[in-house]
Amino acid sequence: MKDSIIILTGGGPAPGMNTVVGSLTKAFIGGGYRVLGLHGGYSGLFSKTPKYEELDFFKADTIFNRGGSYLMMSRFKPTDKDFEENFNLELFQQNNIKLLVTVGGDDTASTANRIAKFLESKKYPIRNIHVPKTIDNDLPLPANAPTFGFNSAKDEGAHIARTAYEDARTSGNWLLISAMGRSAGHLALGIGEATHCPMTIIPEMFNNTKITIDKIIKLTISAIVKRSILGIPYGTVVVAEGVFHDLDPEDLKGTGVNMTYDEHGHPELGKISKAVLFNDILEKEFKKLGMKVKTRPIEIGYDVRCQDPIAFDLTYCSELAMGAYELFKKGETGCMVYVDADGNAHPLYLHDLQNEEGKIPPRRVNIDGGTARNYFNNICHYITPEDYQAAKAFVPDPAEYDFNKILNW
Repeated sequence: MKDSIIILTGGGPAPGMNTVVGSLTKAFIGGGYRVLGLHGGYSGLFSKTPKYEELDFFKADTIFNRGGSYLMMSRFKPTDKDFEENFNLELFQQNNIKLLVTVGGDDTASTANRIAKFLESKKYPIRNIHVPKTIDNDLPLPANAPTFGFNSAKDEGAHIARTAYEDARTSGNWLLISAMGRSAGHLALGIGEATHCPMTIIPEMFNNTKITIDKIIKLTISAIVKRSILGIPYGTVVVAEGVFHDLDPEDLKGTGVNMTYDEHGHPELGKISKAVLFNDILEKEFKKLGMKVKTRPIEIGYDVRCQDPIAFDLTYCSELAMGAYELFKKGETGCMVYVDADGNAHPLYLHDLQNEEGKIPPRRVNIDGGTARNYFNNICHYITPEDYQAAKAFVPDPAEYDFNKILNW
């Protein structure tokens, strides 16, 4: 039987999943290998009846430029008990599998490492190479290289936000946009900068102070008041969803907004629209201040995950897949593939990236870097001391809405 490789996709989808799988298939078939595609992510490896298929050139050629993921995905994370009782070693033995390629984020990479160690302990060593994916752009790649899917998601997110901004200008109101990004604000900042949004709020902004509902609301009102002073009665505000996840649960409860809570009393934020939550809280504050501002919520999330990849990701994902093949030929394992600006592939070893808990710490926005600082200094609108006198027509104490004072910058 020919040697073979097996590919699985884990976590949530991102533009370019099929480009990676299709390109891997073409490269390894060209090298004389069978290529198996596993459905169901890691759940397929811990099942007696895994769903998998052999991928050929025609399948690869059909899917490589499409959005979504042909290989069904899941967020299944095996326990130690799963490894001991449910791992399907026969799948690897019967198919003469020499390499496991995982496509996903940090959890997918960490689990791949566990599987490689487990197989080695069973005297069936198999190499593993991880292809880093996340539209959040929060995996720590060198030279600020993006994770695949990020640029396509930003492109579509900016298209939605650009349309929303035009609606705000046309209607004379404000659109509140929540963008995906639980651990980092890369996507929100990218959308905000691309669309000249007058206020973008990301977790990294709160590097000198604690995130609170009050500060989020005051930053938003600061932009609205500043634009009112300038005679601009419209705009958008982009907020990274991670801002809300980083809040103290008691702070959220104090807003009086209706939501469900888990058994530990924590708000179940994953079940609700952050944009709607934001809008509801803001409307209550407008009423207190007597401000007549019309706002509408927009959520940017699931609508950017399965779109067709843009040319950047079509090229980048092809290079990542070919890079994985080149690393395999060199005998590499236990690594994540990184492609530099010249298209050269390099291994990033998972054990060097993981912390003591076996997790890969997220890469956050460099809030002191030029991208963030130039945007906040030159594109955003907010109250400064020079605006205090004019701002008194809208809020009783303008100093409370001073951008730099709110953030302690």
